[in-house]
Amino acid sequence: MAKILDMPKLSPTMEEGVLATWHKKEGDAVDVDDLLAEVETDKATMEFRAFDKGTLLKILVEPGTEVKLGQAVAILGAAGEDVSDLVAKAGAPAARPVAATVPAPGGPTLDAAVLTPPSPTQARAAAPPTPPRATGGPITTGSLLSRTEREAADLDALEAEPAAGAGRVLASPFVRKTARERGIDLAGARGTGDHGRVLPGDLDALAARSNGAALVRAPGAAVTAEPRLSPPEVRPLSPMRKTIARRLTQSKTTVPHFYLTIDVDVAELVRFRESVNAELAGAAPKAAEGDKPTKVSINDLLIKACATALSRVPECNAQFSDEAILVHSRVDISVAVAVPEGLVTPVVRDADKKGVSAIAREVRDLASRARAKKLKPEEMTDGTFSISNLGMFGIDEFSAVINPPEGAILAVGQVRDVPVVEAGRIVAGKRLSMTLSCDHRVIDGAVGAAFLAELRALLERPMRILTG
Repeated sequence: MAKILDMPKLSPTMEEGVLATWHKKEGDAVDVDDLLAEVETDKATMEFRAFDKGTLLKILVEPGTEVKLGQAVAILGAAGEDVSDLVAKAGAPAARPVAATVPAPGGPTLDAAVLTPPSPTQARAAAPPTPPRATGGPITTGSLLSRTEREAADLDALEAEPAAGAGRVLASPFVRKTARERGIDLAGARGTGDHGRVLPGDLDALAARSNGAALVRAPGAAVTAEPRLSPPEVRPLSPMRKTIARRLTQSKTTVPHFYLTIDVDVAELVRFRESVNAELAGAAPKAAEGDKPTKVSINDLLIKACATALSRVPECNAQFSDEAILVHSRVDISVAVAVPEGLVTPVVRDADKKGVSAIAREVRDLASRARAKKLKPEEMTDGTFSISNLGMFGIDEFSAVINPPEGAILAVGQVRDVPVVEAGRIVAGKRLSMTLSCDHRVIDGAVGAAFLAELRALLERPMRILTG
């Protein structure tokens, strides 16, 4: 018996997805666990596999369509089975092709109500009845009036104006003045306010008319045709970008951030890294093909140093809950990785128990699969602390937004060559700026400072990173 296949929940945070590719076509036989389609979720591209066997009788959504959880996407049943009733039951898909929101080559479609001059019949129908003139004296808007008062006065003046017949533009003196200053011709314009009144927010659309050149004029000049303003490129929000927007808004509005910044002397750390990589390069010819060592980066050493510091200051390896502060015994470090759609945070599990070379290999594997959208949901969740490193982009110092429900994130800049004073002499030095963003509900200033002091001690004496 035929059945409707709904969009399943393919990751813990998934609320919608883009059906990227169908791997089966209508009429294909389907077995249990066959790959039906690939779906782009908020985290990665996930596999949509079959839970039943049969024949794929009908595909209800096209590739590139954004689909909600539980929405009908296909019909599975016996070959030749009539599914017209199920197609009708599924109804018109509420999904929308992502590409539908991308503007045509000529630019985005603007509100026709704003940009299309009304016909004389429409103008007469839309024009408000002529209000009686106010019996009081004229309203004055002196320099001492606030903007709110001026706009209120403009509205009163507008409502007091008599109708000027068909085709009359309804706009307050404030809007007319702004339009004149911007060189916007309001002739024939119809706005989004009551009865077609032009509002301040309509002026941008009027400045870029949808067809041909906009009619603009400089104050005191005749109306001339000039090229319209170039419209912005419209990029639809991907599931990942929607999740980033939601989670970071939640973080900045519900988590009380405070920041601690230190500058670390990393001259010894840089020399130590160079010596470690030289040793690894010497061992490479003797290693088996699958066991060749991976070069160690400053970021790899930082991950190991942070893991060690967190094991010594566990109060920073914690998160807030409504009932208690949860202090983790595991040290799972989330590492921010930039991808075309935004940012993902794969997790290095038990980083305090792993060697630097093992961390280096794992980070490279996670990062490459993140960029290919091949990470599993469990590889991107349940971290206890985050590191975001923008040093490779030439950033000296920045503050990062906490990744809930974690209690802190470390923002790392680039290694800088700077003059420093040693024994009364100015010499060349290397410094690294790091900023710890803390959830003040979990971490107090003294606790955050203790963690950074421990981290500084490890980085300035890098042999201690290996010995723990």
